Amino acid sequence: MARGKIRTAADGDGEGGGGGEGGMATTNTLAAAPIATTADSLLLTDLYQLNMLAAYDAEAMTGIAVFELFVRRLPPGRGFLMAAGLGQLVSFLEHMRLAPEELAWLQSLDAFPPAFLDRLAALRFTGDLDALAEGSVVFPDEPILRVTAPLAEAQIIETRLVNLVHFQTVVASKAARMVLAAPGRQLIDFGLRRAHGAEAGLLAARASYLAGFDGTATVLAHRAFGIPMFGTMAHSFVQAHDDEQAAFERFAAARPRELTLLIDTYDTERAAVLVARIAPKLAAAGSPVRAVRIDSGDLAAHARRVRAILDGAGQRQIRIFASGGLDEHALLALCAAGAPIDGFGIGTSLTTAADAPALDCAYKLQEYAGRARRKRSEGKATWPGRKQVYRRPGPDGRIAGDTVALLGETVAGEALLRPAMRAGRRVADFPDLAAARAHARASLALLPEPLRRLEPCAVPVAISDGVRDLAAALDRACAASGAG
Repeated sequence: MARGKIRTAADGDGEGGGGGEGGMATTNTLAAAPIATTADSLLLTDLYQLNMLAAYDAEAMTGIAVFELFVRRLPPGRGFLMAAGLGQLVSFLEHMRLAPEELAWLQSLDAFPPAFLDRLAALRFTGDLDALAEGSVVFPDEPILRVTAPLAEAQIIETRLVNLVHFQTVVASKAARMVLAAPGRQLIDFGLRRAHGAEAGLLAARASYLAGFDGTATVLAHRAFGIPMFGTMAHSFVQAHDDEQAAFERFAAARPRELTLLIDTYDTERAAVLVARIAPKLAAAGSPVRAVRIDSGDLAAHARRVRAILDGAGQRQIRIFASGGLDEHALLALCAAGAPIDGFGIGTSLTTAADAPALDCAYKLQEYAGRARRKRSEGKATWPGRKQVYRRPGPDGRIAGDTVALLGETVAGEALLRPAMRAGRRVADFPDLAAARAHARASLALLPEPLRRLEPCAVPVAISDGVRDLAAALDRACAASGAG
């Protein structure tokens, strides 16, 4: 393969792929290489990570580093987040590597020393990972996870680590709000088609199920994670037939199990009358109508009229399912209005988390070679050292507040960061998705009542004296050395 040149932004125009703080934008002038990128590839990173690893390698910097991932502040209107994505992160850390063809491609760039690339090819994660259990509620400044590993290992994983944990935390946090907004209602993920890519849609199905959704329409999520899958029918099926009743009857004949009929293609109430009329015949033929789905218009008004039509015909067992541009605020309003809707399909607002699609999160170095480290950037200063989160219950058993303290510091409350990996391997009791889902349900039950009602409420997060004293000592040492 011909060698290509890595151009910096100074060499010409064009946007680069460096990414991240301090990365230099670059453009690869090679033609696209036929390399199959996988979820475990070390090429799923920013160029500046490779640049730093090469520089660390040149200095023989191999000491143990401690990094922590945390969220600086919550999105407007949010009182909590729900941690998710740990399962995919652990899998990545167990399997991350460069495939031989990927190594050959890096070598062809002539951008890194051959000896460094040989060491990169042999790199595996051998460190420790401590983390909040998936499904835990989390607040600002609290470490969601802590990585303790040789510097190169802890550094190279940053991009994919943030990518996996950030996205699923965004979606799980959105889904948790919907679970709280519609208690007792069935919630199904309908969001794959609006997701920002295939992996996003698949992981959104996982994150929403973890947070308390009942299932997904995404078939691969059922195969990959065992998530219950649900499906109804589209308007196109009705439109493809000359007669709406014939469409219902033929769909029932072809798909008799868990039959749900979409009734708003033309006239919602007229279709409900049709369903009520043919339901006994369909049931006798082995195709009982389980539900009708409404996907447009004033959902509360349509649901009331449809409920009256079905009940008047003796079809009280047929449930009403609604979809169409719903979010947690719409769910709150529909439930508060007493709309007789038994379940909801949620799409765009879930998988894109449209009102808060990104978190102000950071993965920062807190210790290297046995010494605490502290970033002092304006507006982005970090609390140094290895830390733990302690949660205190109030008299009612709900969360009263958290404390971020140094590891080993004596603080009241339950320690939340637990071992997830040791020496590069997941711990023996690493929880599965079912356990994470149960933990999420328990976590939501412990939220203060205003947060369960999605009302503005801030759970206090205290920074311990030990953390503050360490930060002050580092600041004094930095000032004395003339470095800051």
